[in-house]
Amino acid sequence: MKAFITGATGFIGSHLIDLLIDKNVEVRCLVRNNEKWLEGKDYTRINGDLHDLDALKKGLDGVDVLYHLAAVVMAPDKKTFDLVNVEATEVLIRLAQKINVKKIVVLSSLAAVGPSISRPVNEQDPLHPVSMYGESKKKMEEIIHKISEPDTSITILRAAAVYGPREEQIYTFFKIAAKGFCPIVGDGQNPRISLVHVRDVVQGLWLAANHPHKGVETYFISSDETYTWNQIMKATARALGKKLIPIHIKTKLVKNLASLTEKFASFFGYYPVFNREKANEMVLEWTCSTAKAKKDLHYQQQVGLEEGILETVLWYKRHHWL
Repeated sequence: MKAFITGATGFIGSHLIDLLIDKNVEVRCLVRNNEKWLEGKDYTRINGDLHDLDALKKGLDGVDVLYHLAAVVMAPDKKTFDLVNVEATEVLIRLAQKINVKKIVVLSSLAAVGPSISRPVNEQDPLHPVSMYGESKKKMEEIIHKISEPDTSITILRAAAVYGPREEQIYTFFKIAAKGFCPIVGDGQNPRISLVHVRDVVQGLWLAANHPHKGVETYFISSDETYTWNQIMKATARALGKKLIPIHIKTKLVKNLASLTEKFASFFGYYPVFNREKANEMVLEWTCSTAKAKKDLHYQQQVGLEEGILETVLWYKRHHWL
C-alpha cells in the first residue's frame, strides 16, 4: 500500500506515520518546514504545503490512500480557519479524485457537531458548532459531501478530545496538575467529556482506510464511555503520584480569564492556547457515541483512561515537559 499524508508532522499525524511504517506501508508526507516528530523515520518527504499544487500532485501520484489530517486548530479569525480547513481541503479532495485516488480519509472533529446536551451525539445529529474551528470543520464536511464522486470512498472521522504523548494543548492541564492543582469547570461530575487516546484515533484512521465503501461515510472516534472531571483528576493524580487539589472554576470566571489572557498575549504578538473560543467550549458538555464505528469499522477502544494518562504523563516526564 502507498499512502500520502498531510499533517504528518503534527501530534496525531506523527503517530499515524509510526503505525503505517510498522505495517510496511510506503509513506509520503507533505512537509512544510521542520520534520519535527518525523526526523529519522522511513518516509518520502514531499516539500510544500496545502496551497502548493505541484507538491500535492507529486504526493498523490500513484497512491492507494490519502490521509488528510492537516488543519488549523487555533486562530484569531474565521478567514484563517477557512483558508486551510475548508478551501485547501476542497482543492486537495478535488485533485485526489482527478488523479483517481480511490480511498480518502479525512480527520474532522466533534467540534463540527457541537456540544451534547441530554445524551452523547451521534452521526445523525445536526451540526451546531460553537467555535470558529468547529464551524470551519462543519463547512469542510459539507464541501466534501458536495464534491465527492460516486466511485470514490471518503471516510470522515470525527475525533473527540485527543490526548497522548506529543500533545501540546491538553498538555497545559497536566502541566498545572504537576504543580499539585487540578482546574475543574463545574462540580467535577458535570459537564462530562469524551476523551480518546491518540493510539485509538490512529487505529480508527487505519480501519477507515481499509473499509470498502463508496461515497462518504462519517464516524465518531472516541472512548467507550464518557468521563467526569473527577475521574480524570483521580487518574492524573495516580499517574503523577501526588494528591491534587481541585480548583473549581465558575463558568463566568473561565470566560473572563480567557478574555484577559487574549489581551495579555496580544501585547506579545501571539494567540494563546487558552482563549475565548476555547473557554466557550470548556464550559459545555462534549460527548459522542462510537456505536456506528464499532458496527461498521469494528473499532474498539484499546487504551483506557488510567493507562492512557499514565503513558502520557510518563512521556512528558521522560522528555522533560513536566
